Amino acid sequence: MSTNYAVTIEPFADRHYIRTFAKKYKRAWDFTLSALVREFQSFDVILEKSIAEEITDRNADVVICKTEFKISGTQESRHGSGNRCIVAKHKNTNKVCVLLVYHKNDLGGGNETANWKNVIKENYPEYGNLL
Repeated sequence: MSTNYAVTIEPFADRHYIRTFAKKYKRAWDFTLSALVREFQSFDVILEKSIAEEITDRNADVVICKTEFKISGTQESRHGSGNRCIVAKHKNTNKVCVLLVYHKNDLGGGNETANWKNVIKENYPEYGNLL
């Protein structure tokens, strides 16, 4: 039996890059976002499919995870698209908070993982200590 999570898109995530996706892809983005929310509601299922990976201690109450996604209606693969989500899965409260949705080019050059970790640390002090 998989847990049903309540999904929240954090205001920072909405302001950073989600609006860019919405502008660039219009209706396709609406479909993509609702598909992502549905996926995140059954987060444990996507972990099993290796679409998502747990970055921090998987046994902790709050786990930072990274997922890949493609824009609805495009031919790209999830991995090939370069589109990623960083989420915090809260086991005890059954919620998934979407912290960052980005295309890997949004974060500038250099190490993608280091870049998104810095963005999370700077904008979400409550999660910074996990990374």
